[in-house]
Amino acid sequence: MKFDVVIVGGGLVGASLALALKDTGLKIALVESRLPTPLPADDSWDSRVYAISPGSAKFLQAFGVWQALDEDRITPVYKMAVFGDDSAARLDFSAYDIGLTELAFIVENRQLQTAVWNALKRQKKHVKIFCPAECASITWNESHADLHLADGNVLQAALIVGADGLNSWVREQAEIGVVRHSYQQIGVVANFNAEQNHRNVAHQWFRRDGVLALLPLPETLVSMVWSANEERARALLDLSETELCHQVTQASCRALGELRLVTRPAAFPLNFVHVKKLVQPRLALIGDAAHGIHPLAGQGVNLGLRDARELAATIIARGLEPDCGDYLLLRRYERARKEDILAMELATDGLQKLFNNTNPTLVRWRNLGLEITNRLPLLKDRLIQHALS
Repeated sequence: MKFDVVIVGGGLVGASLALALKDTGLKIALVESRLPTPLPADDSWDSRVYAISPGSAKFLQAFGVWQALDEDRITPVYKMAVFGDDSAARLDFSAYDIGLTELAFIVENRQLQTAVWNALKRQKKHVKIFCPAECASITWNESHADLHLADGNVLQAALIVGADGLNSWVREQAEIGVVRHSYQQIGVVANFNAEQNHRNVAHQWFRRDGVLALLPLPETLVSMVWSANEERARALLDLSETELCHQVTQASCRALGELRLVTRPAAFPLNFVHVKKLVQPRLALIGDAAHGIHPLAGQGVNLGLRDARELAATIIARGLEPDCGDYLLLRRYERARKEDILAMELATDGLQKLFNNTNPTLVRWRNLGLEITNRLPLLKDRLIQHALS
């Protein structure tokens, strides 16, 4: 079976790329090993959420995904309050101060996944979906690549796109090197009902044992993301419901009063992954296959969606070049993404290391840095504008 583009990985980023290319006249295939988790029959909340930037929301809106979301389950973030670990340092961001209506939108993972896949199902003429399907091998040729599936099917493509996550099989098949290290932290996520209204403010505390965030959900609900040291994270997961609520309430300085658990906590390990190159002939990497960053800035999914947006734009703007897997064309995508990815890698990795250090001098300087930044509106605006794209 011949295609122009075969995307391996049907998560939010890979599926969004398929939708962004649906009206280009190209033959698109999407390969995914499993269907997304269906929405529950009740109104329960997903413990994993995304902070979607206005730029990402606009991208998803372009092909009908954003409009399909349940408005009652989307929460705009108007302000963000960041606290140091000395109980005094603070950094505030406000959408109003930079002339916008919101800094981000908090949306559940499974709500977004469902909306994207529902949109894909309506594009059967433009996007061929292979799911569930397991990849077996890739043969790289000068004029095309052959993706061999475990069921015996062979998909021939001018371009293979790896969108298959942090431990990308496609990246491994292409023998692209990575630099990685474990943060020796675990991200613990759960949802709570807060005693006080969050007023659409996202809160974040840089603590000696990790980074704690409370993100606003509808009404008085909040989503917790606690990137804690491994020992602390395992202790949190072993706590009773009552004790977990107490510890999160205390760790958040009672900013929202008493907290009551709504969804059971879940956990995932945190790693840094720098990919040495994003493209080679017949191949492009996007999303977590192209980079892995610490979640302290909440920018992982937005970084991936910017990959999809840029790769789609590069393919669409290729002009008279008929081959969408041409290496020189793909290099345009890589050059366009390099600065954004590197800046986010350096910022998140640097902040994690800075606030994970117990050196007394660094403790004083990092908190002083928050205070100084908070008093420099131009610097604050520059920091936040990058995250909004």
